[in-house]
Amino acid sequence: MARQAYDIVIRYDGKPLRIMEVCGTHTHEIFRLGIRQLLPPALELISGPGCPVCVTPVSFIDEAIWLALERGVTICTFGDLIRVPGTQLNLAAARSCGARIEPVYAPQDAVMYAAAHGEEEVVFLAVGFETTAPAACLAVQQAEAAGLTNFSLLTANKTMPNAYRAMAGSCDAFIYPGHVHAVIGTAICEELATQGISGVIAGFTAKELLTALAYIVVKSGAGEPFFQNCYPRVVRREGSPKGQAIIDGVMELCDTEWRGLGVIPSSGLQLRAAYAAYDSRLKFAVPKQAGKANPACRCGDVLQGKCRPVDCPVFGKACTPDHAVGACMVSHEGTCAAFYQYGGI
Repeated sequence: MARQAYDIVIRYDGKPLRIMEVCGTHTHEIFRLGIRQLLPPALELISGPGCPVCVTPVSFIDEAIWLALERGVTICTFGDLIRVPGTQLNLAAARSCGARIEPVYAPQDAVMYAAAHGEEEVVFLAVGFETTAPAACLAVQQAEAAGLTNFSLLTANKTMPNAYRAMAGSCDAFIYPGHVHAVIGTAICEELATQGISGVIAGFTAKELLTALAYIVVKSGAGEPFFQNCYPRVVRREGSPKGQAIIDGVMELCDTEWRGLGVIPSSGLQLRAAYAAYDSRLKFAVPKQAGKANPACRCGDVLQGKCRPVDCPVFGKACTPDHAVGACMVSHEGTCAAFYQYGGI
């Protein structure tokens, strides 16, 4: 099957197809495995908004910095977010101004920090898709069970279904992220196919990615919208009912801003009213932040598939992994970081 998929992909000479790999890990694996170099000119891979750090808006970073500098809270965050630019500063610069910024590996680490530092208000920056949302929800439940009153979440969690709809005009078919659909299942993909949106769920090995691409090539030739789960060893139709129940019990859908895409209705997650005491925006009356990205950076266009990273005037010059101008260069899942690391063109 792997050889057959390889032959189908590299010998394709039909009409041009734009295929969007949504997941940042897919982007990096496709580069690392050399798959882009194998593709014929008619197959174009474009990278979508599947990196949680990359789609986190500037205003969220500004909110976190306001909490740290104006309210004196301790910010617990995944390491990638520390270097994501806000309007004026990033969290690393805020730390040099006296802010308490604590890198953590999981939301539960932030709960443990809050339990050990009762004199500090602790805010965890909750970002990510359906894959990481259950852990943030569990952290809230753990803080509640422990009676902690000094722990809260600043949420920027995203959900993928309406993002697919928002991006449908940018490609002919999606490579859906396997990790996300391990949680939410395949029903949404089946529904999207009935709405004219095609795609396949893919794994992360060379065999799985080439199989997904081959399926897209073959089914696109039929001219009808399609869906196929090409990652059945992990993704099931029902997804993870336990994971879904954890999210649904603590969070609810809301409209939210995506960097480069604007506000997408019902694509975010916020804490339910029952957990309002753990909502940092309510607890600290966080003022609305406008958020202004560096105008020289085309991260928003990259996330929409409107340009390649190399088309951005600051890529590889003012913007490098050591001095990132935009979020797509900061995150290890970012498209710009992948192009920079692997010499993409």
